Amino acid sequence: MLQIQNVVVSFDLLKEKFLCDLGACHGACCIEGDAGAPLELDEVAQIEDVLPHIWDTLAPRAREVIERQGVAYNDPEGELVTSIVDGKDCVFTCYDNQGCCYCAIERAFREGKSKFLKPVSCHLYPARVSDFGPYKAVNYHRWDVCRAAVLRGQQHDLPVYRFLREPLIRRFGADWYAELETAVAELKKQGML
Repeated sequence: MLQIQNVVVSFDLLKEKFLCDLGACHGACCIEGDAGAPLELDEVAQIEDVLPHIWDTLAPRAREVIERQGVAYNDPEGELVTSIVDGKDCVFTCYDNQGCCYCAIERAFREGKSKFLKPVSCHLYPARVSDFGPYKAVNYHRWDVCRAAVLRGQQHDLPVYRFLREPLIRRFGADWYAELETAVAELKKQGML
């Protein structure tokens, strides 16, 4: 483990390789699992603000779920997460003609219809952030659906923390990320990475 400010970073984020391969997985991280994506409390309002811009792109069943329970719920562990359809798909998952899923929230952002990119937990995947009072922990989450991303990351020699540069800066700030890169360089000099 490596501590940068009040954030403890798993060495797996520094050692393991990762590069999404949407052509291989078809966005399975948005449709697999038993709960929605973790949310920050302020993200619920941001999602509700973008909802009118994406409503017509959502599946009818997803709209039903949102009308019934809203854009988020508390999972069995008490964590605030995006609502899901039939215990599976995120309500914001949409599909293209090739069966590849995409995030309706992110699509609205890229089309200039919203200033909210998507939940930071989605942006940070395959990293997961845990809250321990004044400290946060960032760990690498291994998931079978991302096997192709691991292989592609190995081919490109891209460590997870570099793949996640933009979302890590979004979550912890540019100064924090610069400290992380400095610490990684020092660990490499010492032969620890």
